[in-house]
Amino acid sequence: MRSPQHIVAEDHLGAGISLKPDHLDDIFALPEQPLPPNNLWFEVHTENYFVAGGPRLNYLRAIRENFNISFHGVGGSLGSDHKTMAAHTRQVKALIDEFQPALVSEHAVWSKSDGKYFADLMPLPRTEDALQFLIDGIDCYQSGIGRSILIENPSNYLDFISDMDEPQFLVEAANRSGCGLIIDINNLYISSKNTGINALNYLSQIPAELVGEIHIAGHDPDPTLGQSLLIDSHASAVAPSVWKLLEQALVLFGNKPVLVERDANIPSFTELMSERQTAQNYLDQCALKTSSNVSYKEVTR
Repeated sequence: MRSPQHIVAEDHLGAGISLKPDHLDDIFALPEQPLPPNNLWFEVHTENYFVAGGPRLNYLRAIRENFNISFHGVGGSLGSDHKTMAAHTRQVKALIDEFQPALVSEHAVWSKSDGKYFADLMPLPRTEDALQFLIDGIDCYQSGIGRSILIENPSNYLDFISDMDEPQFLVEAANRSGCGLIIDINNLYISSKNTGINALNYLSQIPAELVGEIHIAGHDPDPTLGQSLLIDSHASAVAPSVWKLLEQALVLFGNKPVLVERDANIPSFTELMSERQTAQNYLDQCALKTSSNVSYKEVTR
C-alpha cells in the first residue's frame, strides 16, 4: 500500500463551482474572499486549457490570482489505452506547474481504444485484470505529473457481473496506487436507481481518509425510459435526494471540499452561487457538529 499525497482536503477549501466563461464578469466583480473555511474555489476541465496562449489562459491566470482552482481531467482514460498517456500528462503537468491547483483529479473509467477517443466516461468491468489496468493508468498519470490525483466513481447505467463491488474496486485501486478518491454523490445516486445498489452501504465501505473531494450535480430522466433510467446530465439543479445523500456522506467522511457541477443549461451566476451556498451550509453544519463533538469530549474527560 502506498501513502497518498495531495489528497487530504485543504482546510481553507469550502464549496466550489464549475468555472464557466459565461460567468467571468460576475467572478471578477466578486468581493475579496471570506475567511476560511468558506473560501470559494473553481474547478476547470484540464483539457480545455491545452492551448499555447490566448484569452482562455489569460482569464484563468486572472482568476487564479484570487481563487483556488482544481484541475479535473476528462480525457485521461486511466482504465485503457495508455499508449498516449505520456503526451497527455506532459500538457497536464505544464498547467499544474503554472497554476498550482489545490486538487488534481481524473475518472476511474475508460474512453480510448486502439487510439480512438470516444468522448465518453465508460465504467470499467470490475475484474482483477481491469483493476490492474486502472492501477497502471493511475501510476502512469501520477508519474507524469509528479503528484497524486483523485479518481472519481462513474455513473452506471447497466448492472453487470463483476469480481468485486465498486467500493472495493475503487478502494483497492487507491490503496495500491497512492491516489485518493472523489465521491460523486450524483453518480452514486444515479447508479443506485439504475442498477439497484444501496447508496448508503456503498458510502460506508469508503474510508474517510481516502476521500479528497465530493461532487454533486443535477441529473435528468431518459427521454424515452423516464425515471427508470437516470442520466448524468449536469444540466439541471441538484435534486433534493442528492442533497440528502450529500448530508449523509458528510456525516461519514467529515468536512471535505464539495463541488457543485454544471456543464449544460448554464444558469445565471446568482443561481449557481445559490446552490453553492446550500452546499456551503451543509459543510458549515458538518463543521459545527464536529466542533461540538470535540468540545463535549474535552468537557467529559
